[in-house]
Amino acid sequence: MTAPRILIYLLRRDLRFADNPVLHDISRSCELSHQPYTHLLPLYIFAAPQVEVSGFLISESERSPYPEARSTTSGFWRCGPHRAKFLAESVWDLRKSLENAGSGLEIRTGLVGQIVKELIDAYSENTKHGEVVGVWMTSEEGVEEQREERDVRKAASAAGKDFKLWIDEKYYVDDRDVPCKTPCDLPDVFTSYRKQVEPLRDAPRRTLPVPNKLPPLPGFVPGQIAPFKTPSSLEETIICLTKPLEKDLGLPNPPKWPLNAKSAHPFLGGEHAGHERIKHLVETGNMTTYKDTRNGMLGLDFSTKLSAWLAIGCVTARQIHQCLLDFEDGHTDLGKGVQGYGKGENRGTAAIRFELLWRDYMRLCTRKFGHRLFRAEGFRNDNSTAWKHPDKDKDAQKKIMRFLEGTTGTGLIDASQRELFLTGYTSNRARQNVASFLAKHLGIDWRIGAEWYECLLIDYDLSSNWGNWQYTAGVGNDPRGEARVFNPVKQAFDYDPEGAYVKNWVEELRGLDDPQYVFQAWRTPVEARKDVKLEGVQWVEDPLKKIEFRISNHGGRGRKAPGKGGKAGGSRGGGGGGGGTSGNRGGKGGGYNGQGKAEKTRGQGRMGTMDKAIWNGAASAPDAQ
Repeated sequence: MTAPRILIYLLRRDLRFADNPVLHDISRSCELSHQPYTHLLPLYIFAAPQVEVSGFLISESERSPYPEARSTTSGFWRCGPHRAKFLAESVWDLRKSLENAGSGLEIRTGLVGQIVKELIDAYSENTKHGEVVGVWMTSEEGVEEQREERDVRKAASAAGKDFKLWIDEKYYVDDRDVPCKTPCDLPDVFTSYRKQVEPLRDAPRRTLPVPNKLPPLPGFVPGQIAPFKTPSSLEETIICLTKPLEKDLGLPNPPKWPLNAKSAHPFLGGEHAGHERIKHLVETGNMTTYKDTRNGMLGLDFSTKLSAWLAIGCVTARQIHQCLLDFEDGHTDLGKGVQGYGKGENRGTAAIRFELLWRDYMRLCTRKFGHRLFRAEGFRNDNSTAWKHPDKDKDAQKKIMRFLEGTTGTGLIDASQRELFLTGYTSNRARQNVASFLAKHLGIDWRIGAEWYECLLIDYDLSSNWGNWQYTAGVGNDPRGEARVFNPVKQAFDYDPEGAYVKNWVEELRGLDDPQYVFQAWRTPVEARKDVKLEGVQWVEDPLKKIEFRISNHGGRGRKAPGKGGKAGGSRGGGGGGGGTSGNRGGKGGGYNGQGKAEKTRGQGRMGTMDKAIWNGAASAPDAQ
């Protein structure tokens, strides 16, 4: 009997069954008379530099051989509890789809290149169980992700195995159609790139069909190498991913869940849940109204909230586009009877395509600028700002802790930070204001905010998160740079005029009726504070920043104060880059060279500078409580 010829397909952020070029090619090969491989081994690895893996240890007495998965500048966990749960759900959803197609999914823990090498070696040592003939994976742009690709290529090449790196096809415009011959040709301004691609409705390629059949798993698969175990269920996987994380992520005064507050992102991970969401958006008319509602902050449907599924490849941008086309042209019954059905592109569907292209652009910027994505000076190589650092500035330590806990004294910022901590989500409009507040109003190193978002956001996306934090901090590809400053008080009046969003997440402010007190509690008259139990509250009496803005006596939208607090900011950018279609993805460029003077590279060492300064310093300081 001939030994199995095994193809390893290593999955990372392409966690889908449909519109998957690798699975599509494998499925077609099953129809050939001579197949280059007889068995398929789909493989997903919880990569030790990107998620904390000590929860997968066989026993409490074991110790992980890898450094804790913490961020470089701040020492935050790279993957917090919200994204860990969503990721686990997505992995197990794909596993079920693969099993239904006659295959399966092996789950491992460790370093990507090392695990692939161990699998190849295990089969080489016992050839009767099979021979690995090739290793396939999908390319990505991050520095850390490309290191994984080099490691896997090296392992395959050293063993004489075929290695293939596939184009990442989850984006709106296929790499083969991008109008830039080299990364250096990418315009530094989004508008210029958009004009090269337009009309956007004609830009994407067609989606690929669902695979009909896949080769089976090998009869023998080498197990997980000690000291780690392989989880046997979704529930066990979630426990393993979240168990090592400190209670409340180490915050001394973490936000508490407000009475009757509900998450705007209660969705499950996985391809099936993602497509149910797309279907819901079409059937309810929310695709049509997106342009008018996308700056909302409360509720489930003001934005698409597809970004979390896009980030890890549960759905693709061109699948969304195809659903829009079918709705606009009336090709299917989905959305029949809804406003806009069969009437071509409308304001809402056009706006969604715009946002999908913005995700593409941020990813191409990562390709162009590489490790500069993580430098304080940003894409612009701008060293003009003396960013405040907690390891050098005790006052910055205290401010950062209050920023993380949502006790800055600025209503919109505190509401967003509390919502983020409790739910893993906050709106695009809120993200822009939070990023501007930290970087422009407080002058604190924007990377601390970017790393906090990486830890907490369900829809964290490498390029969108870091590129948009740069954009808002003034060191990225915003043409206005330093001149763009969001006034979070004015923004609150514009987008939360009654203060409903702020009071939803900052429960202490629910006794206030006047929005200008909700947005700036320090303005509440001293005699009135006692009535609403705000007397003596630190963040009310001592806000981190008193931003001048008042509603005019004539009932207008208000006046802008002079100086940095006055500018309302533009429509693009934002700390997290989305919350709708343009949100965030997991993973990071760890261990790159030249991040900054005297800084450790990503993934090296267990304690970042913030880990030492914040947790050992500000956590015990009275002003940080």
